[in-house]
Amino acid sequence: MSFRPGRCLSLAVIFVSMAGGIRPQNADKPSISTLTSDQIVAQIQRYNQSQAEGLKHYQSVRHYLVEYRRFSADVIARMEVEVKYDASSGKSFRIVSQSGSKLLCEKVLKRAVESEMEASRDKDAAALTQANYRFHLVGSESLGGRSAYILDVEPRTKGKFIYRGKIWVDAADFAVAKIEAEPAKNPSFWIVRTLIRHTNARTGGFWLPEKNRSETKVRIGGTAVLTIDYGTYQIVSN
Repeated sequence: MSFRPGRCLSLAVIFVSMAGGIRPQNADKPSISTLTSDQIVAQIQRYNQSQAEGLKHYQSVRHYLVEYRRFSADVIARMEVEVKYDASSGKSFRIVSQSGSKLLCEKVLKRAVESEMEASRDKDAAALTQANYRFHLVGSESLGGRSAYILDVEPRTKGKFIYRGKIWVDAADFAVAKIEAEPAKNPSFWIVRTLIRHTNARTGGFWLPEKNRSETKVRIGGTAVLTIDYGTYQIVSN
């Protein structure tokens, strides 16, 4: 079965910007009915700064899985990666194990890790800011038993880590709890459409990446699904 490396590479960067949205908790916030989209975005940025000051170190073992389904044949690859974050030096990644298709491991999973490293070095390029996005408040709902704002996000730029879609912002902590989106710019001719669902979870006083699922329709038949389970965190804070 044919599977082009160019298609693999384009799948690796579609989820990276989702993993950066970690925010600390804070209870002294205005009511969910009183804020505009601009005020919500300002709160997100404020607590992003607080997170940077409060979170000193974390580590976890992530579980990556990519499945390429074409007609009756499936190609699968898995990888476990130890991730360490340190406030002074940033993120480091160590591959613990890998199995399945060598091509998918090299061209999708390893490339996904490299892309996150790249995004972590240029945080402003993917940040949820007025410079990168237009925001429109469309409503609110309960998410996991907690109130959340729902905002439409439209890109102002076309960077490879920029997306369009919806975000759910926790009304108490102003963390981005969920994202449903697609890339602002198609990463490859071979890609028809990519749908991304990402969730963050509250753990140890911070909101950290929990799960990511990206489903990509390939132009010449088939579907590629990349999933990431971010594992259990060990956290050090102030």
